[in-house]
Amino acid sequence: MRRRRRWPWITATAAVVLMATAGLLTAAFQFGLPTWMGEGDRNHVYASDEGRQRYQVHLPPQHDGTTRLPVIMAIHGCGMTGYGWNSMKSTTRFNRLADRAGFIVVYPTQRLFRSAINCWNSSDPRQQRRGSGEPALLAGVAREVVEEYNADPAQVHAAGASSGAGTAVILGATYPDVFATVTSVAGGEYGLNQVDPDHPDITPPTATARQAWSQMGEHARPVPLLVVQGGRDEVVPPIVGERLVEHWTAVSDLADDGMLNDSLGLREETTRVSPAGGRYGGTHTTVSTAEGTSVVEAHVVDGLGHAWPGPDGAGVYIDHAGPDATALVWDFARRHPMPDGRGNG
Repeated sequence: MRRRRRWPWITATAAVVLMATAGLLTAAFQFGLPTWMGEGDRNHVYASDEGRQRYQVHLPPQHDGTTRLPVIMAIHGCGMTGYGWNSMKSTTRFNRLADRAGFIVVYPTQRLFRSAINCWNSSDPRQQRRGSGEPALLAGVAREVVEEYNADPAQVHAAGASSGAGTAVILGATYPDVFATVTSVAGGEYGLNQVDPDHPDITPPTATARQAWSQMGEHARPVPLLVVQGGRDEVVPPIVGERLVEHWTAVSDLADDGMLNDSLGLREETTRVSPAGGRYGGTHTTVSTAEGTSVVEAHVVDGLGHAWPGPDGAGVYIDHAGPDATALVWDFARRHPMPDGRGNG
């Protein structure tokens, strides 16, 4: 009796197994394993006409459903995830600080196959507008968290790294009614894709500032910005951070009365930070109004490359010799709630 050939079955089965394995590995990379979730972690999916956005929320012990806690949205960079492998969660260690200080942390993670290396598409003009794309999804996540967990809509803050920093700046321009402050760690200005790296002066920071201000529309206001820039960053060189400070100073001026006329009476002060205890030195620049309210604060860290600085983080893009950026973000955020308690989070 002739033996049946079983190769097609074996091949098909192997293909299914490989596909299933690849799917599981991809899911583990992007969203982590169930064992990676700690006390207070909750996974969510936000859905709208713009698509679906996965994110993880960390609730501190102080959350009781009645006390309206602040929110920090931590937006990962390229080659990272929100709460999976090489995550923003493990890099920043925001959860530890949140448990001590009493605020909620949100970790969105880029949607699968939206970028070859899991970047946020902050350099794409289609992702730089209110009401569409990534800004609309992330603003929707922020609003959902405020509603679901009774958070404080006047204290919702966005902090990003690298491409996530670019996205955070975009959120400051497109949703100033949702985000009280934004933080850029190794990021650049709104519309940075229009700037020629070899001839940056062709597009002055005031030009992109006008575009950012235009996006603010009826919600225009000076949105406080924190900048952390590595002095040895070769991916996002220091000139990008310098431009960002000038750019956002101009955005704040425009947001006040629609003109570049220094109506806020802004003044700039820079102090030197000496290296100590194995930590890098650098400079700290503050751009403040005549009343003393800072609209831009910038830390340029001498020895820092393209990484998140902090003493406790774990991941590919972490530098333990840098200042504690996580603590800097929270300190900046808590000092800058939305004016008059307003907020559309």
